[in-house]
Parts: sequence; C-alpha cells; structure tokens
Amino acid sequence: MGKSRATDGAGASADLDAFVRRVLESGREHHRDFPWRRTRDPYAVLVSEVMLQQTQAHRVVPYYEEWLASFPTLEALAAAPLEAVLRLWQGLGYNRRAVALKRLSEQVVAAHRTSGEGGPATLPDDELALRALPGVGPATSAGVLAFAFGRYAVYLETNVRTVVLHELLADRDGVSDREVAPLVAAAAARAEAAGVDARTWYHAMLDHGAYLKRVLPNPSRRSAHHARQSAFEGSRRQKRARLLRAVLDAPDAGLDALAPILGLDTAETLELLEALEREGFLERAGDGWRVA
Repeated sequence: MGKSRATDGAGASADLDAFVRRVLESGREHHRDFPWRRTRDPYAVLVSEVMLQQTQAHRVVPYYEEWLASFPTLEALAAAPLEAVLRLWQGLGYNRRAVALKRLSEQVVAAHRTSGEGGPATLPDDELALRALPGVGPATSAGVLAFAFGRYAVYLETNVRTVVLHELLADRDGVSDREVAPLVAAAAARAEAAGVDARTWYHAMLDHGAYLKRVLPNPSRRSAHHARQSAFEGSRRQKRARLLRAVLDAPDAGLDALAPILGLDTAETLELLEALEREGFLERAGDGWRVA
C-alpha cells in the first residue's frame, strides 16, 4: 500500500510547504468570484455553505441572492412562514436543508432573546456550538469559522478532498476521510504558519479543486466515500419533491386531488404525505394537507 507524500519520512514539512505554495498559486490563477465570497456575515456564509451542499456553485448564485433579499437576517428567517421558505428553495433540491436553516434561525433567535443581549442575533464562533445547531455538520461549521470568522478548522468538502487526493495521495484508491482529514489539518497548519489567512487558504483549495475536476478524471472517485448519485427521475426523492410542490401550489388539497398530480395511487401518496408530516414539512388540515 502506498504512503501519502505528505507523511513519508523527514521531508513531510517540506512537502507540505511545497503543497501550500502550489495550492495558493493555483488559487490565484483559477480564482472564482461568488457573492458569498464578498461577505463576512456569519449568517450569509452559513446560507451559502448549506446551499452548496450537493449543488454546483453556479446554480446556487441566483437562489443565494434571492434568499438574502427575502430573508436578510436570522430574525427575518425565523419570522418567515415555512411555506415562504420552501417556496424560495424550490429548484435547489434536498428540501431538508431549507427546513434545517429555518429551525436553526428560530433556535438562535430564541436563545438570543432569552440572553437579553442587545443587537441582532448572530451565529456562535465556536465549533461545538455551531455543530449543535440543526443541519450543521463538520464541513458547514468549518466553513462558517473560516469564511465568516477567519479561523482555521478542518474544512473537508468535495473540492478540498479532490485536492488532497490528487496532490498528496495520488497512488491510493479507496481512501477514507479518516486519512484525508489529518492532511487537511496539517496543510492548514502550514498555511497558517506561513501567515495565510483561513479565507484565502480555503478559497484557494476550493478553486484548485474545481480546476482539477475540469481538467482531470475526477480524483474524488478514489475516495472510499465516493458514490455515483442515484437517478433522480422516478425516484422517491423526486416524488417527495413533486408532492411538496403540489401542496405548496394547492394548500389544503386532499389525497384524492394530490394523487393524480403525481400519477400515483392513493396508498403511495398517503405514505409519502405521512412521511413528510413526520419530518415536519406538512400537517393535516381537515381532509387536506398544508405546509406545517
């Protein structure tokens, strides 16, 4: 089994220093400009990090801009009806992300009001506190820390993984994130020691990773966690999305009205409705259904 080029003997630090220089150079050459890179507002950064999960950056831009125009603060999102939130999310997919953002805003705003502190509610700048919030995992919390607060954390997302696999683990297949994460941390430490701020470093990692994906067979396929996304057409995920959209378009519609829209029998439609109810998307309204 091959070893990583970054952990092979006494030259590890030199290898990492050279790696940091390559990434920064590529980041400058292939820099991409997105609206979320022009802010340090923790809430705006969080919105971008959640939207970018499983969605390409160029697709996210119009949704991100419309979202912040409609819900510019945590307070605005917390006060908005879930129906309005889900309507704005339509087309991005994975509606659970929108619900998580809504629940997160409610939780943060409620805690802020209870604390009696003045000023607007804001996100914590502590990793454990961030990860305790709805829908916030390790990568999302690290992204908020780096891009909003300028603090280094282990930011391991798909483009960062691509860079590490290509540059430091080129002779390996089936690589676990347990091996990738320490290399991300070690490289970040070298970048920080060289005086590179966290935003600059991770933007460079992201942009170098995006460049590698354009010019090479996707290195992420050598990750143990890589899986080809299942077909959306005809999937349960598609049926759920179509059903939620149907309820948004026809509030209080009943089972007999909703089933033909989906082309499903009433039993399957009812099962999907009840699943969405259990997950907090929908609620019963007499004989019909509406957004919770």
